[in-house]
Amino acid sequence: MRDIGLTVCTDCALRLYARSPQGNDVVSMARILVTEAIARGGLDRLRAAGHDVDVQEGLSGDDLKSAIVGAHALIIRSATQVTEGVLASADSLIAVGRAGIGLDNVDVAAATESGVMVINAPQSNIISAAEHTMALLLAQARNVPQAHSALVDGRWERSKWEGVELADKTLGIVGLGRIGKLVADRARAFQMRIVAFDPFVSEDRAQQIGVELLSLEDLVAVSDFLTVHLPRTPETIGLINADLLATAKPSLRVINVARGGIVVEDDLAACISAGTIAGAALDVFDSEPCTDSPLFGLSEIVVTPHLGASTREAQDKAGDAIADMMLLALAGEFVPWAVNVDAAEADDNLRPYLGLAERLGRLFSSLAVRSPSSITFEVAGDIAVHDTRILGLAVLKGFFGRTSEEQVSFVNAPKLADSAGVALVEVKRSVSDEYINMLTVSSDDHTISGVLTGRSAQQRVVDIDGHGVDVPPAEHMLLISNDDRPGVIGTVGTVLGDAQVNIADMDVGRVDGEDSAVMLIATGSAVSDEVLNALRESPGITSVVALDG
Repeated sequence: MRDIGLTVCTDCALRLYARSPQGNDVVSMARILVTEAIARGGLDRLRAAGHDVDVQEGLSGDDLKSAIVGAHALIIRSATQVTEGVLASADSLIAVGRAGIGLDNVDVAAATESGVMVINAPQSNIISAAEHTMALLLAQARNVPQAHSALVDGRWERSKWEGVELADKTLGIVGLGRIGKLVADRARAFQMRIVAFDPFVSEDRAQQIGVELLSLEDLVAVSDFLTVHLPRTPETIGLINADLLATAKPSLRVINVARGGIVVEDDLAACISAGTIAGAALDVFDSEPCTDSPLFGLSEIVVTPHLGASTREAQDKAGDAIADMMLLALAGEFVPWAVNVDAAEADDNLRPYLGLAERLGRLFSSLAVRSPSSITFEVAGDIAVHDTRILGLAVLKGFFGRTSEEQVSFVNAPKLADSAGVALVEVKRSVSDEYINMLTVSSDDHTISGVLTGRSAQQRVVDIDGHGVDVPPAEHMLLISNDDRPGVIGTVGTVLGDAQVNIADMDVGRVDGEDSAVMLIATGSAVSDEVLNALRESPGITSVVALDG
């Protein structure tokens, strides 16, 4: 563990640090690089918060690597490729924000290794994508674009473009996530039978939303329409291929508004040409922009140029959402839509405790004379039934944030702990001895506990090294161990008063049967080394530790 000291920012002209009321590191006046068109409302939110929004659309390759130097945040859509090389060129980057859902253009693993948070806007375009899926479903069923094209070319081809009804047909949904469920809701209004493949959805949940779960093979075999709603991952690339389509009914029509590459385009074209299936409608392609494909020459195909999220409403929501998430990231706060934070989302029960957990971690790092090999984090009380991993990350964020030369986030805190050889051990107890909920951070040498109290959920330190206290954590605190005898408190007050140090709050902790006590004092300003030494030399004082909260 390094000696207590100030972390000096080396690029202060661009990166100015402050402290939030919760004790988190805040980056004010950040430079935010925007490389694709984002709704103006979102950009205005960032500017209103005091950040420098640097819009440079169309950057790629070396130009992007140059522009990202000095940027604290990067906002993109689907065209900008955030590669390992781009991330290596970034010297101040805290977060990458994708104004949309998919992240196949971001090297998330490399970002995580670099401690860069990756954020998307998963709810911004789900309605638009679901509605576009229904539009392509209907267009494919009724040959709308083919008939339109023939008519405007002067051909009345009424009999040629006979279609099929949706009613009583079977719709197979591959991926029953947010968009898949919305599609199921809308298709049910057309009196379609809904079946789905999703290994992450339980039978009970499927029954609740009126969907029958099948294996992928059985799904393809019974479906009249098949719609894909999956992310593009190594496991999903090439999932819908010739072998799978060979088991389908000749009436099957495939719709993909998810991601290109999940459906093998050459296989799809071959199956349609051979009459294995009836047709397809695609909004996404393996390589985009795509203007040349074997699918384009087939009359049974309906195609659009990745329009799933191309509505005014979706663009506005994506811009606003990613701006809000970026503001949280730059303020050092928990970001609900960070995809590379190794913890479940903090719900309403846990979110109030994030600041307390981080504050306890920071105070605990001041107590530690040396870096412990392990830190035990105990959650006691009602909240122990929840997934509390995010609170453990907050402890690590506070612990390393006090001494690290880089800004510590929920993303890189585990990496810093691993590099320092510090293991986090989480312990849960369903009952707290004195409080509804209590958080405790400890090692072999020290212990500190905190709670939230009152309607305003005020943070309080209630135990330190086994001594009961009751003091709100503050930026500057003193932990004084002393003989439990008259006059010591007065001596401390005199030394601090003579040095013009105001005592903002104070409590004395005793242990029955012992002749020693501790004082936990919140001061209005930092206490100089000279004053600390004067306290240490005062009669009755055994130790003095300055705590950085």
